[in-house]
Amino acid sequence: MLNPEWQVVGITRPAWLRVCQSVVEYIAMRRSGKEVAGVKYTRITVEPDKMGGMPCIRGLRIPLATVVGMIADGMSEQDILKAYPDLESEDIRQALQYAAEALTERELPLVSAP
Repeated sequence: MLNPEWQVVGITRPAWLRVCQSVVEYIAMRRSGKEVAGVKYTRITVEPDKMGGMPCIRGLRIPLATVVGMIADGMSEQDILKAYPDLESEDIRQALQYAAEALTERELPLVSAP
C-alpha cells in the first residue's frame, strides 16, 4: 500500500491539508483568470497532464506543496536548492509568496465569544 501524499512529502497531516486547500483555491483563481492579490506568478505552472494538475514550479514536476513543506520543516534555501538543483532562489520566493497570498485571501469563520 502506498503512503499518503503528506507522508511522502514529509510534513504533518494538518499542514498537508492546509497546503492542499491553498492549492485548490489557487487553481480555482487561475482557472477563473484572476490574479491572486494583484500578483502574477510567473514561476508557478498548473498543467493537467503533469502531477495531476497540482501547481508546480516552472513545469519541473516539483509541486509547490513540496517546496512549502520543506520550508515548513525548517530546511534552508540552500538545502532546498541542493536537494533540487533545477530550482532557483526566485522559485522558492514565489512559492512562499503564493502561500502567503493564498492564506490572506481566505476568510475563516470566527467563533464568537460566549
